[in-house]
This record gives sequence, structure tokens and C-alpha cells, in this order.
Amino acid sequence: MKEFISQRGVPFVERDVAQDGTALIELEQLGVFTTPVKVIDCEVVIGFDQTRMEALLSAETEHDERR
Repeated sequence: MKEFISQRGVPFVERDVAQDGTALIELEQLGVFTTPVKVIDCEVVIGFDQTRMEALLSAETEHDERR
């Protein structure tokens, strides 16, 4: 998953909920109780949903290019 995101040149922050209590609380506030989870442009993606991630990353790239 990290490789998938990195290959697209998208910056990201990896957080380990087992080591970072704040990250765990934030995950629970999203209503998610499993990992891995990605938040892309306020959209929660649980697991490795490549199709959805590509769509969200494409939309975010297009949005950034219009700025």
C-alpha cells in the first residue's frame, strides 16, 4: 500500500495505532476499528481498495492542478 501511494508521488504520513494513542483515538472517532485505513481528501478507505484509492487520488491531483 505504501508503495502504491509512493509510486504516485503522493505525500503521506504513516501512523501506527499500536504505538500512537492519539492516532488510535482519531481512528476510533472516524468510526473505524480496523487497519489499514487511509484518509484521502476527507474520504475514509478501509483496506487496500485500489480502484477507490486511484479515483480519490486522481480527483485530488486534478483539484491541486486547478489551484
